[in-house]
Amino acid sequence: MFGIRAKKTIPRFQSKQTYYDYSLVAVIILLIVFGLIMLYSTSSYVAQLQYGDDMFYFGKQAAISAASVVLALFLSRLDYHLLGKMPTLIYAVAMVLMIMVKIPPFGVEVNGAKRWLRLAGVQFQPSEIAKIAAIVTISFMVVQMGKKAAGKRGMAILGGTGGALGMVTFVFTDNLSTAIIIWGITGALIFIAHPKTAPFVLAFLGLVAVVVTGVVILASNMDTSSNFRIRRLLTWLRPEEYSASGGYQVMQGLYAIGSGGFFGKGLGNSIQKLRWIPEAQNDMIFSVICEELGIFGASVILLLFAYLLYRLIFISQNAPDLFGSLLVSGVFVHIALQVVLNICVVTNLIPTTGITLPFFSYGGTSILFLMSEMGIALSVARNIQFQDNLF
Repeated sequence: MFGIRAKKTIPRFQSKQTYYDYSLVAVIILLIVFGLIMLYSTSSYVAQLQYGDDMFYFGKQAAISAASVVLALFLSRLDYHLLGKMPTLIYAVAMVLMIMVKIPPFGVEVNGAKRWLRLAGVQFQPSEIAKIAAIVTISFMVVQMGKKAAGKRGMAILGGTGGALGMVTFVFTDNLSTAIIIWGITGALIFIAHPKTAPFVLAFLGLVAVVVTGVVILASNMDTSSNFRIRRLLTWLRPEEYSASGGYQVMQGLYAIGSGGFFGKGLGNSIQKLRWIPEAQNDMIFSVICEELGIFGASVILLLFAYLLYRLIFISQNAPDLFGSLLVSGVFVHIALQVVLNICVVTNLIPTTGITLPFFSYGGTSILFLMSEMGIALSVARNIQFQDNLF
């Protein structure tokens, strides 16, 4: 009897099913829609005054967001291994485009910063391409180097490659925030590829010690400095004293956060967005979110970001190969760093750096390349195969 039943038993694993992460798609759509709603609420007043059209910022962002979703879905259907055939090209293109920012016919100055390129009538920030270049290049190099990536020479090569990309970003586009993100992506991918944790913990603690020491030393000699970065540091340390200049935006952002309470003043009812916070639709949009939706609304947004990052971790852990896992890990680090740094800037925990909030801040280049990264993550997810019993 038991023998007959054993013969009729269905094997535990019968077939494999191709996976598609609809949960990641859903949270991306939610963030984009939520972001567009908050962008319109934040920018409508200023857009009406400046352009006579309260939909000016919203319309442009909505159009590029829709195109970006289509691009992400298209990229998700491609084999992500194609990126492994062109890392040098992607790296070189990113380098050349950032260097071109310093060439007068191509470089464009916006709001006092020359970080933009205009090619064939299209204006964009090449530093956004550099983030993808860092993710693809370092991931590819780790796979190619194998166990050598964990050696001193391998780590030096990887660090030098990412470090050079970040340095070019800083020198040629004067964009320290993006350079920090690129260095962060590089360090994180090296950490993931390395079997030991202790050296990185010690290095991080050493870096923190150096930064703190530097801040203390500079703080006592900054009042006479003409360097705008040092003056920005001074503004961060004493925003009330410099509220009429560099500290004005930060102070108004803090007023917005503090006045929002738990549930906020209601969607569209922000006072600080009425030109009190300069360029509120960009770096400081989170402060308006806190004012209108309160701690509750801000917490919902943070939970959405947390779920997005969770999906990326899930894809990275189940990726079919190391290259796919590192690609998604790089995307994870990029988004996590940008969200954390933006919120830290808005709450004055760190000096102002000009880092935008993904999916919420106004900027066509940012959403376009951010969604390209989402497309890459979805492409990796499509190659995950689970056994039937896991569904």
